[in-house]
Order: sequence, then structure tokens, then C-alpha cells
Amino acid sequence: MERSFSKEVKQLRLGQGDTFHGEGILAVTKALLQSGVSYVGGYQGAPISHLMDVLVDAEDLLSELGVHLETSTSEAAAAAMLGASINYPLRGAVTWKSTVGTNVASDALSNLASAGVTGGALMILGEDYGEGSSILQERTHAFATKSQMWLLDPRPDLETIVHMVEKGFELSEASNTPVMLELRIRACHVHGAFEASDNKAGLHNRNQVIEEPSHDFGRITLPPSTYEQEKHKINVRMPEAIRFIRENQLNDHFDGDIDDVGIICQGGLYNATLRALVQAGLADASGNSRIPILALNVTYPLVADEISDFCAGKSAILMVEEGQPDYLEEAINVILRKADLQTKVIGKGPLPMAGEYTAEVVLRGLAAFLDQTQPNGVDVKEATAPVRDLDQHKARAAKLLGELLPARPPTFCTGCPERPLFSAIRILEKELGPTHVSCDIGCHTFSTLPPFNLGNTVLGYGLGLASAAGVAPNFGKRVISVMGDGGFWHNGVTNGVGSALFNKADGVLMVVKNGYTSATGWQYLPSTMRSRAGRSTGSSIEAVIKSMGARWLRKIPNYRVGSVMKSLRKALTGQDKGLRVLVADSECQLARQRRIRPEIAARLQNGQRDVRTRFGVDEETCTGDRACIRLSGCPSLTIKANPDPLRDDPVTTILDSCVGCGLCGEVTHAAVLCPSFYKVDIVRNPNIWDRFKDGLHRRLLGDTAKAGA
Repeated sequence: MERSFSKEVKQLRLGQGDTFHGEGILAVTKALLQSGVSYVGGYQGAPISHLMDVLVDAEDLLSELGVHLETSTSEAAAAAMLGASINYPLRGAVTWKSTVGTNVASDALSNLASAGVTGGALMILGEDYGEGSSILQERTHAFATKSQMWLLDPRPDLETIVHMVEKGFELSEASNTPVMLELRIRACHVHGAFEASDNKAGLHNRNQVIEEPSHDFGRITLPPSTYEQEKHKINVRMPEAIRFIRENQLNDHFDGDIDDVGIICQGGLYNATLRALVQAGLADASGNSRIPILALNVTYPLVADEISDFCAGKSAILMVEEGQPDYLEEAINVILRKADLQTKVIGKGPLPMAGEYTAEVVLRGLAAFLDQTQPNGVDVKEATAPVRDLDQHKARAAKLLGELLPARPPTFCTGCPERPLFSAIRILEKELGPTHVSCDIGCHTFSTLPPFNLGNTVLGYGLGLASAAGVAPNFGKRVISVMGDGGFWHNGVTNGVGSALFNKADGVLMVVKNGYTSATGWQYLPSTMRSRAGRSTGSSIEAVIKSMGARWLRKIPNYRVGSVMKSLRKALTGQDKGLRVLVADSECQLARQRRIRPEIAARLQNGQRDVRTRFGVDEETCTGDRACIRLSGCPSLTIKANPDPLRDDPVTTILDSCVGCGLCGEVTHAAVLCPSFYKVDIVRNPNIWDRFKDGLHRRLLGDTAKAGA
């Protein structure tokens, strides 16, 4: 049910002399095919998740080129794929969300980096840092330096991105080292054009297989090989990488007429840096900057003489490095001191230590840098005026807008089958009291926010049950752990269920089974009803849990809040010790709506009967208490002015976005609230029986109204 890129992928067949138009991820895919990749794998995660979607939609083309596509069940599985490049001249690429995905993949990556590669090995990472991020704030740079894998951070334009993908494979092979290429969210979605090249089949691929195995003890990560591998990293791989970067001019130099200062920036921050210079009147929209810029498309390793040559003769440089620690700033300081250059490196201070470097942030840092250095040929007062203007505009806007709007935290989608589960827990708390809820990564993490406020810990994907292991034995009642079906297959089945059963844990596990990896765009899972090819997957979460030895397992209907409460009550209060598993099975509503929409359209076009369920609120009955909203949080529930002139409180109403899941009515019934909700079946293309019932109801209602009068 993931988004289809079937139209866009047609451009992947473009060849030499054609111009490719599209967004960043499509350009990356095209670059992979132009590079002669033999295998591709990955695990979805923002902002890179749709790279796998594009590859899935391009499977016909991949098959023609002999490219194997693997939808990995975790980042660790994807990273382990790159082992094919250790012994064989196979170019391989994998993708995932960093840094959390890189952490999951770390075991395989450390072994891969130690052994080194023969074929080019490229990791395409979604650098999910900044205001649009959904995860903890860390950077890939630390992992690259720790394991000595080279890190590419291309400028956000399609030509540079494509060039760095292609050169990334060459760099990997020239230095026998795996290479990371990080893309921020803006780079993933930036639009542009580049001159395409012909697609290439790999030297060896699915259509032209390797005939003989290769065994080289020197590439096994066991002593004494590991000691030699460590020396090889320093004595051979690093110098070869630096030579390749220098000779191929992978970093971009932009000259300027102001000689005594300069700017060094991560390649991915070049656009924000240039925008700040344009606002300060020190560059034009075409990219011509008065201040020289060194854009580091390769942020590790640094080429020492390239840095010292750029800084020579300058009094100071501004280091535009997003996030912390300030790895590049520290490294460049060391390079300059070793070269006996006294150029000041100014970065953190004028620029913030943490947070996303938007154009406004860089503009403020640039203004502070100019104030501090007073470079020759720059009217500092004029160049810093935009910051003062910006502050004035913001102050005026705040005055005009008045009070800030209340914060609206992210929440479940309309009709989400996960919302009823947390409504049930919240209602049951009135009877049993609150307990510790160990949460997981996924859509269900929204339960930690208003209106539910359920969830005391979030430790990682698939780790909801594992993170309860230390709490449960030391808590006065059974704790609840939550795990999604994506997290279950990722690592929850082993680190969670397997560990809990092995250690005879006593607790409640709620597996939220909505059929897809929904939070990243409805990618398929082993337990999805069908595979990409339309066949049944044959994998069952319930069967796996039972086969591992769980004795207490119940399947619960999500939208029937009363039934959920009943099963949950039994799980929390039962006398027997052991793991109690509730599998909440209901398809993601957005995916379901997308799936059935063409079916409904076809029925209507053929004149067939179709019934759509909607809910409403009786305005005369509604008291305005709004407990229904507090206990469900559905975006389709809101308030409007009371139509009764004698009543002041607004009443609840249901918007047209309602999908008819019925949760609002279920919650009010389960919580013994007001009876103001009603259900309506909208029948299109009614049959004879529908018309008869409608006529009968209208006559009965008319007679009742007359009698009442």
C-alpha cells in the first residue's frame, strides 16, 4: 500500500544525452543504475523511506539489469548484505534512516569496515536531524570516524548528488572501504535536472552469476587478521581515499573577491549558506559569492592540504557545521595548527551548538562572524542589516498576531485502529489505577502525547517489551508493553518476546497489528495480508509467538472498546504468572481507505449498491462536556457554537473527514458517557428493500411528529 512512483520511475530508463527531471530520491536511484549496482537493500525510515518505494516500483527495470532488490526486515539485515562486496567485485547499495538505523546496523558495519571491500559498497542514509526530525538528535559523523568509513555530504542539487553517488562507488573500490552518503530531508526532496547516462549492468549480477567462491582469511574478522586490517586502514585505505578525493576534486571551491575571510561548510548546508550570503548582499542568486566558499562534499576524511591551502592568507574562516559535537571545527583547527597557520576558525559561538541550520540561523551566524572579523571590502553595517530587519518584522508580526495559538501535538490519523487501544487503557485506569506503560517506536508512540499521555519510556524500535524488563519485577502491578507489527519483525520477536519468555517475565504485551509499516508510508511486512506480488505472505505474528512458548494469547477487535477493556482487564489481573499477549488486529484506516476507494468507485459505476457509515452528534442531547474528545482525540471530532440560544457552551460535532470507524460512540458507551452519538448508513444505488425501508421510516417518523404535535 506504499505510495506508487510508477510514473516517475519511467525516467529511470533515460540514457546518454537525455535530461532527467525529478526529485532527489529519483536522482539517487538513477545514479545507482548508472553505476552498475548488482544488489540493493534497505529498511524504510524518514527522510529516506521512499527510496525503497521507488526501487519496488522499478523492479521490472532492476530485473532487466540483473539487480537484486531485498526488502530487509531491519537495518542490521541490510548492512549485512554488503558482505557480498567483501570478497567479490559486486557493487552494492543499502539505505536506512540514520542515526537510529545506523545504531541498529552497527555490528555488521564494524565488521564490514574492518574487513574492507573489493566491490564498491555504498550506504545511503537519511540524516534525520533538525526541526523536521522524528528521532533523537545525533549525527552520522561520529560513526564514520569511529569505524573509519568515508562520509559524503553532497550539495543539495541533483548534478552533485548523482556525481557523488557514482564517485562514492569509485572511492569505495579505490580505498577498499565502505562509504556513507548522507541526505537531509531537503536534499531528498529537492527538485532539479541533470544529464543522464546509460544504465549499466554490474560486472556480476543475477543474470551473470559468479561461478567460483572466494576465500581470503585476511578478510575474516578474527585475530590475527583484525590486527592487520587495522594497520591497513591507516597505512593504505586512508591515504588512498585522500588521494582519490584530491585527484577527483570531490569538494567544491567557489572563489570570491574578499581575500581575508572565507567559509567552509558541509556540502549539505551549502544552499542555506548561499541563501544567507544572498540576504546579506554578499552573493547573487546564481551562486556567485564575494566570500570564498569551500563546500565539503566529503566530510570524512578531510584533505589536510586542501584545507590549509584554502585558509592560507585569511585572518578567519566561518565553519558552518550543523549539530554537535563540532567534529569538523576541531579537526580543521588541528590541521591549521600543524600547518603553522594562524587563521582563526570561528564556528560554534556565532552559530548555535545544536539545532538545524536553516537559512535564518546561518544568516544570524554570518552577521555575528562579520561583526567579529570586520573583513576588508565588506560594509558590515549594510551586510548585517537583514538581521535587524528580521527582528523588527518578527516583533511586528507578534504584536499583530497577539497571543500564540495553543500547541497542537501530533496525533493518530482519523479512524486509526490504534487509538481505541489507548482509549481503553485510559478508561480502565479509573477502575484499576494507572500502571507503567513501556512504549515503542511507531505510530503508537503518539499515545505518549495528549490526550492519552500514556507511555513512560521509549527506548527503540521493537524494544517496548525489552525496556520493561527492569521495571516489571520492581513494580507493584503488571506493566503494559506496546509493540507494533513493524517493531515485532524488526527485532521485537527476539529481543522482546524471546527474552521475556526465556526469563519468565510476568507482564502484558500489546502487539499493535495494523498490517504495514505505517509510520513510514505503508511498506509491506512479513505479516501483511499479501506480498508485493499479490500473494499471501503466510507469516503470522500469533503463530510465531505461540511457537515460542507463550501460553496466554488473545486476539482483540480494536474498535470494540468494551471488548478491549475486558481482555486487558483479564491480562492485568489474572492470577497465573507469565507473559500475557494481546494482539490488536485491524488494518491501518488510511491504507484501507486507499485500498477500497477504487473498489467503491467501480461498484458505483456499475450501478451496484454501496453503504457508507457515518456518525453524528445530536446537538440537543450533547451537554458540551467533551469527554468524548478527551478520551479519543479523533481529529474529526471538534466543537461548534451551540445552536440553542439559551445555552452558552459549544457542542461537539463531527467533520466530513470521518471514516465511520465508530470509536467516538464506542468510547462514550464504554465510559458510560452521554448518548448523543448516532450512526447513519448512507446507501448509494439502493435496492428495492432499501427504498421500502426508507419509505417506511419516513412514514413512521411523520406519524410520530403528528402525534407529538
